Amino acid sequence: MRADLFPAPPVPRVPFAGRDQDFPVHRIYCVGRNFADHAKEMGAPVERGTPVIFMKPADAVHLHPRLPFPSGTRDLHHEVEMVVALGRDAHGPLAPGEGLGLVCGYGVGLDLTRRDLQAIAKDKRLPWDVSKGFDASAPVSALRHVDDIGHPAPDTALWLEINGERRQASTLGEMIFGVDDVLVHLSTLFRLRAGDLVFMGTPAGVAALQPGDRYRAVLEGIADLGGEIV
Repeated sequence: MRADLFPAPPVPRVPFAGRDQDFPVHRIYCVGRNFADHAKEMGAPVERGTPVIFMKPADAVHLHPRLPFPSGTRDLHHEVEMVVALGRDAHGPLAPGEGLGLVCGYGVGLDLTRRDLQAIAKDKRLPWDVSKGFDASAPVSALRHVDDIGHPAPDTALWLEINGERRQASTLGEMIFGVDDVLVHLSTLFRLRAGDLVFMGTPAGVAALQPGDRYRAVLEGIADLGGEIV
């Protein structure tokens, strides 16, 4: 019998609020430029063509309220996002309207970005990986099960406060691509699995974080995430 060279790392897990269950994370997919106002502030065209997709490693998930400021950057930015949790596998590409059937829960998270490194990568037409996929770059709240809350309505508010000041605010109806749109598109590129998380994109108002800043991210009526940059 073959043995591992070293102990396998633990599977990252996100708790479900109000349930004695955890969500084991398989992959993290992220949607870029999914709010028109954010696309404009980043100098990108606003268009409903194909969703912009990038990924973070599963162990980028961070659950502790003390959030470490990452190395290698002087310009760490916050991006508040609804987080979608998949509880079923997709067996091949999905047809429009089938995506929500995979969803088992929702939460709120931050897509943290080393903006200075991202700008360098964009300028040189290089991948964004080091600006998006670093340790603790995906702080996320406890999830709420869809059986307990249903699917969020378009008028559900998404917002972020830094040190008590509202920085980002919008509603889910302002997303260019909805949850079903994104899952259908992803299913043509990847085998979607139970355990996948999808960060759905951020509204305008992204800005820098500094050590000592306190944050509160809210998907109203569903999830609340708070902590401090250390």
